[in-house]
Amino acid sequence: HRLPGLLVTDPEGRPLRILPASQVVRLLVPAYIQDDPSLAGVLNEVTADRIAEKLRGKTVEQVLPKAAGPMATVNADDTIVEVAAVMARERSPLVAVVAGEQLVGVISASRLLEIALGTT
Repeated sequence: HRLPGLLVTDPEGRPLRILPASQVVRLLVPAYIQDDPSLAGVLNEVTADRIAEKLRGKTVEQVLPKAAGPMATVNADDTIVEVAAVMARERSPLVAVVAGEQLVGVISASRLLEIALGTT
């Protein structure tokens, strides 16, 4: 699936965090290049490979940003409007769908739009 991010769960399958794809990409790019993208042009492929290699073997917990915003979560019986409201409020491309504390699915913004617009 081409999800716009990652949903991180604990070992019991309870949702913990949503990590948008843009944040995943930020993990690959050093802060000094994020601050000045023109510096990316001076990196050769070997240096770029070394940067990506820094992530190898790391756990998700080790690379997650420390500051966590509210978790975008909806209940399995919520309406499409409630789902859209949570996405908008949390500015999240994904919402975790739960029954109690257990994850039962994920809804992406693109899927929500397909349903809302009747294109499926």
